[in-house]
Amino acid sequence: MTRETDSESCGTGGPLRRLAGLCLAAALLAAPIGEVSLAADKPAKQVFGAMSSAAALKPASHGFYSRGCLAGAIAMPYDGPTWQVMRISRNRRWGHPDLIALIEKLSIKAHKDGWNGLLIGDISQPRGGPMLTGHASHQIGLDADLWFTPMPNRRLSFKEREETSAVSMLKKGSNYVDDRRWNPTYERLLRDAASFREVERILVHPGIKKKLCDTVTGDRSWLRKVRPYYGHHYHFHLRIGCPPGSSDCRRQDPTPAGDGCDASLKWWFDVALAPKKPSKKDKKAPAKKPKIITVRDLPSTCQAVVGADNKDLQAAVFNAPSLSGFAAPDLDLPKKFDPLAALSSRPIEASAKVKTASTIGDLVQDSGFADLTGPVPIPTPRPTR
Repeated sequence: MTRETDSESCGTGGPLRRLAGLCLAAALLAAPIGEVSLAADKPAKQVFGAMSSAAALKPASHGFYSRGCLAGAIAMPYDGPTWQVMRISRNRRWGHPDLIALIEKLSIKAHKDGWNGLLIGDISQPRGGPMLTGHASHQIGLDADLWFTPMPNRRLSFKEREETSAVSMLKKGSNYVDDRRWNPTYERLLRDAASFREVERILVHPGIKKKLCDTVTGDRSWLRKVRPYYGHHYHFHLRIGCPPGSSDCRRQDPTPAGDGCDASLKWWFDVALAPKKPSKKDKKAPAKKPKIITVRDLPSTCQAVVGADNKDLQAAVFNAPSLSGFAAPDLDLPKKFDPLAALSSRPIEASAKVKTASTIGDLVQDSGFADLTGPVPIPTPRPTR
């Protein structure tokens, strides 16, 4: 199909107007990569969500965790002796080389301490940046979601990795850990994650933080890195600091002193997670339309990341030391990744109601992907800091 025909089929008149966002993503994939750099005023999540390959640049994290991009990313192998990548269709197994190497080290360390293996959720997109769904952070390749569900004693199929749900650590309808599920291996897993110098934060549900506060004995200094946040009851969020060679990477403020088992934790239960009392006097304020973040709103270096050549796929997959002598069954992978797959990807939560769109019109609104609501599954809110 010629580009003129593509443009015509993606016209803005009549019902096709609803396809505007989809067509932009398709055009970005079809256009020469140099032309993509001209999309500075396009919504950043459309531009970065359409990139299926890493930028052939020196590895660097640009900007902040919730406002930036990633150059020279590498991909976590789908399988390793102590890990499996989940939700493969999202194509979010990419990260800064320092983070990817650390995930492998953590999987080995945790395995030695009794954890069967890591199930790896979202890391970042091939070039980082804002995502079409699910995360405010994860933009610079320094964040990773790791499931609280241990790896099974077999290799999951592609379909199973798409449909298997993680299990919450909380009692149903409660903000506290279910003791029937919790055991010392979870504590050891989090302690092992915190033991790496590069790790600055581990985000968990406040109920999990409280469980650790109540049960950890001996050295409790590592609890300082474990921070309470909304969601994160079925996975934990691991974050490393700005790596060497990333001159415009913006660091997060240091974690407060102490183990965090103080009044600041009590606030989460008394205020943040407390049921909201409805008031007849309060009128529901109209929802504010979210600000559309463009590529130009990101660090200026991100325009070069968008316009860079594609990294060779074989060279882009992490050559993990532990893969020596390891072989996994072949996965029935799609022949080509669809950058829009994340829009209908199954949520990770076991309790989430899965909704899938039956038509493209259900997925794309008149304004493109600026405001994804309706049938598109939006995972539990993620941290912005």
